[in-house]
Amino acid sequence: MSNSVQAALSPDKNERIPPRARLLAAAAELFYRHGIRAVGVESIAEAAGTNKMTLYRHFESKDELVAEYLRQEAHKADAYWEALEAAHPADPLAQIRAWMKAMAAHVADCKERGCALANAAVELPEKDHPARAVIEEFKRRQRSALIRLGRDAGLREPDMLADELHLMLEGARVTAQSVGADGLGARLMRMSEAVIASHRPG
Repeated sequence: MSNSVQAALSPDKNERIPPRARLLAAAAELFYRHGIRAVGVESIAEAAGTNKMTLYRHFESKDELVAEYLRQEAHKADAYWEALEAAHPADPLAQIRAWMKAMAAHVADCKERGCALANAAVELPEKDHPARAVIEEFKRRQRSALIRLGRDAGLREPDMLADELHLMLEGARVTAQSVGADGLGARLMRMSEAVIASHRPG
């Protein structure tokens, strides 16, 4: 069990956290750090302080557990969009920039492994996997949010803007994992500002 799983699921806390929540917390940490394919249900059950029988009582299969893990990650991201709107009311351009700044910081953090949903998409190519619908719907929602903000900010071709920012971000995430994140966050911000400027009217 990793130190971070131990910290999140200490014996004292285990007594107060329901088994399903413990299983999801353990799965989230292990899947993100080691990969979905590399982590078995035995490891998740052990990290959660329970057993396989309990795991299968709450989740029909590992695939269903994976889908629920990704559903929770998507909800966290959706909540962040709401927080941006609250922090920058009636300022869609500031919301886009704040989102990019947060994503750049995440990319630059050497302890992070990129977007959990994007990582899962690479690991789970099967279109009938229950997690695929979660991943694809989340990515569509994220694109729609960027399009809406770009349109509200009066930027030209907001759909193209959304695609460009998204492609840059996904490329930066892969770069961080393949060649390192040194200076990557700052470069991503410079590039995103250039893209936004190219969509200004006039």
